[in-house]
Amino acid sequence: MKRRLTYQGRSIAVYVEEAELPGGHRVDLDVVRHPGASAIVPFETDDVVLLIRQYRHAAGGTIWEVPAGQLDGDTPEGCARTELEEEAGRRAGRIVRLGSFLTTPGVTDEVIRLFAAVDLEPSPPRLESDEVIDVVPTPIGEALELIWNGELTDAKSVVALVHAARRLGLLR
Repeated sequence: MKRRLTYQGRSIAVYVEEAELPGGHRVDLDVVRHPGASAIVPFETDDVVLLIRQYRHAAGGTIWEVPAGQLDGDTPEGCARTELEEEAGRRAGRIVRLGSFLTTPGVTDEVIRLFAAVDLEPSPPRLESDEVIDVVPTPIGEALELIWNGELTDAKSVVALVHAARRLGLLR
């Protein structure tokens, strides 16, 4: 496969790659290579999750999310634990794997692994220089309502919360 690097950023690399499609046709495609990420739904109680309100420049303002971050040589679960502590100021007693998904398979290989955290204990938050975050305890039903009414539109958070709600038996 021919591949040409067109951009190398801090967290992504963009290539033009020659791909052979089923049937033998060859095309050049722009592909964003990404190390992957983890997202975690922290359960403060059986029915209250910790959402975060985070400023996102690319999204044009502050949005609802669950804690998440890019894999930087850590395991997916280790990354989820780290992001929970850094962004929500909580340490998980137990982590439950919820699943994973491809974010935008037409242009990137990014996979986000999803987790839930229970038996939380306080931990000092450690925000990075580009993070502006408020932690908001939210009943899981209200979190789902934020999705249904279009206020929570962050894809990783939508998928993580739906997986967590299904695990709780709130969705079939």
